[in-house]
Amino acid sequence: MPILDGTLPAAITSAAERLRDGGLVAFPTETVYGLGARADHDVATAAVFAVKGRPDDHPLIVHVADAAAVAEFAEAPGPVAEALMARFWPGPLTLILRRREGRGEAAAGGQATIGIRMPSHPVAQALLREAVRLGVHGVAAPSANRFGRVSPTTAQHVRGEFGDGLLILDGGACEVGIESAIVDCSGERPALLRPGALDRREIEAVIGAPLAAPGADSPRASGTLESHYAPAAKVRLYDTASLTAMLAKPAPAGVAVYSRVVPSPASGVRHRPMPADPAAAAHELFAALRGFDAAGASVVWVEQPPAGPEWDGVRDRLTRAAAA
Repeated sequence: MPILDGTLPAAITSAAERLRDGGLVAFPTETVYGLGARADHDVATAAVFAVKGRPDDHPLIVHVADAAAVAEFAEAPGPVAEALMARFWPGPLTLILRRREGRGEAAAGGQATIGIRMPSHPVAQALLREAVRLGVHGVAAPSANRFGRVSPTTAQHVRGEFGDGLLILDGGACEVGIESAIVDCSGERPALLRPGALDRREIEAVIGAPLAAPGADSPRASGTLESHYAPAAKVRLYDTASLTAMLAKPAPAGVAVYSRVVPSPASGVRHRPMPADPAAAAHELFAALRGFDAAGASVVWVEQPPAGPEWDGVRDRLTRAAAA
């Protein structure tokens, strides 16, 4: 099946019809490409888990066209969630809400809560609006890759994961490059379950209080397992001083390096500079890891990102990739 140009109305209609009929569609968001099915149909949603090889108790995120569609899947959000929607939607923020009984159980991994977000990518927006017109009010979509592997940020990445049998809408390279931040609004105090490119300080400014850390009773959420986002090559994280010393001498064969530190010529490694700007680093992170795989690297030495909340999303993805 050809990759379809997501800017064409006919492609959007074909994709929305496939969703309506219970099929799967890969589509771009501003964060990464998603693999979607209609969220109100548990059999359709189950196909997402099967195709990805994802445990069926690891929840998906429901993507909606507007805030009004939240009521299709969740109970009344409450003032904190409503304030976050008003400030950050459409955009890279997922909210965990109390699930409406009888709706989206498979997408929620069987939990009494459900993750919902409103993406800002114009192709995602067009697809979700057309799906609503056809009676589909939400699309459950994790990243469009095999479970636990590196998320895709281009249509070609998706094709490389799943081959020719999947309908893929091409919307270009994703702007943000890492998945959305996830804030749990289902309990007494909002908690940050997964950092993203959105700085936690911006979220806390809207809430008016610090975000809690995940607790033992926090809901399960997408992309929060200890090991995730991993390329085929082994990822190893090093502090700046340790990596500088390692790169002053010849490295073993098969080593690639992603760092702000510049290796000495003696190291003989394949090097890709890590941007000093956290947004630029997030934008290219997954593409960089995929590039090392394509180049045949067996190990990737990565310099730890700088301290500071603006780097939390990149640091989270690298830490989980290194845990694989």
